[in-house]
Amino acid sequence: MYGDSMYYNCISLHSDYDWCSLDKKFQGRWRYCTGKDPPKCAFPFLYRKKLFYECTKNGYVLNRSWCSLTKNYNQDGKWKQCSPFGL
Repeated sequence: MYGDSMYYNCISLHSDYDWCSLDKKFQGRWRYCTGKDPPKCAFPFLYRKKLFYECTKNGYVLNRSWCSLTKNYNQDGKWKQCSPFGL
């Protein structure tokens, strides 16, 4: 369940890549559904007026690490959560 809708397959809402919830009702935990490796972080990346050389928690309300998938997050807005295992 995401928003007011029930999904039975991976979705690409608000993402350039298919993903699915890890909980029956989406609570912020998710994973990519690609057969390939998930997209790679683009370091360093520009977010607001600062360059980041590693994953950051800045600007993420769930207090989780994330990174940009392009060199300029401000321009492209593409991102992913970072793995706690550095993957």
